[in-house]
Amino acid sequence: MNLETLTYSRQNGWSIQPFPQLDSERTLIIVFGASEFCDDAEPIRELKRAFPLSHFTGCSTSGEIFQDQVADSTLSVAIARFEHTDLATASSSVSSAGVSFEAGAELATKLTREDLKAILVLSDGLNVNGSDLVRGLNSCLPESVVVTGGLAGDGDRFKRTWVLDGDAPEVGRISAVGLYGNNVQVGHGSKGGWDIFGPERTVTRSVDNVLYELDGKPALQIYKEYLGDRADGLPATALLFPLALRAPDDDAKELVRTVLAVDEATQSMTFAGNVVEGHKAQLMRANFERLIEGASEAARRTRKGDAGSAETLAIAISCVGRRLILGERAEEEIEASLEGLPAGTRQIGFYSYGEISPYASGHCDLHNQTMTLTTITED
Repeated sequence: MNLETLTYSRQNGWSIQPFPQLDSERTLIIVFGASEFCDDAEPIRELKRAFPLSHFTGCSTSGEIFQDQVADSTLSVAIARFEHTDLATASSSVSSAGVSFEAGAELATKLTREDLKAILVLSDGLNVNGSDLVRGLNSCLPESVVVTGGLAGDGDRFKRTWVLDGDAPEVGRISAVGLYGNNVQVGHGSKGGWDIFGPERTVTRSVDNVLYELDGKPALQIYKEYLGDRADGLPATALLFPLALRAPDDDAKELVRTVLAVDEATQSMTFAGNVVEGHKAQLMRANFERLIEGASEAARRTRKGDAGSAETLAIAISCVGRRLILGERAEEEIEASLEGLPAGTRQIGFYSYGEISPYASGHCDLHNQTMTLTTITED
């Protein structure tokens, strides 16, 4: 695999010119960028003109990751030309959260092939039910296929996200790339690092990803009691207090959910993934050192079957809530993830509205407020 990474900013242009000569039908180009590039996509079209044969994917962000740095209003790009790995891309329209399962199943069906090794999926971040999207993907794929990715971001604005479809940023799209063959090696790891606090409560009323009641009390009311003065900043301030969910008979698997919207009239909260009735829920809050250690642990988990000296691309997808909590220390978690990866790894990524990765192994899950890492190498 030949690998190059580069950035773009409107002030300085491209960090590398001319572009590397890596265009081919086995070249994957990943583009993460600010939501404003939906209005002026000329830099992305410039890439497409330079790489007409290549496969493109990408999405908007709540901050772009490049090596050990975090930026805004830029593009973070990886160009990977494989020697022995086939690629295929597919996309699906998603007009509302209610079609998320069908969209996931459609993408999986389009990409299914006997030698399918992994899928990278990037989704609209606002009009999608991430849990249903993941269920749709899993319904059509064997556990042996590694599925990772995330939900596009828009800073802390929650107004508009885009996903790259060809060379055009599009609203209301989901894009996926399939990697095929035995030569490509895909590692994955995820870790949170939040502290649990307050009593464990039972989800007593919910519909899909809308939570109405905890222990028979209005969910929004409970959140406001914990947020205090910060309640005026909802839904953004709810990112500081995500929800930990577990099935009542499963103490081992704990998924994190983050808030996308609130409804004062119904005292409900809409999350990035499903909140299942009967599940146990508990509030979480930040611990700076544990968040950063979580990034290191995510990196360590990718290194099963380390490829040694092979060129490695790392895709870091972390939650916007983590960035808001860490503030100026956000780069510390990016540094920690990179330090935990093989020497010479090229890292790009973004801050998201939801992260997709297996919890440990097998089928993928939707995560929130979690650092996830995907590593790609080729034998």
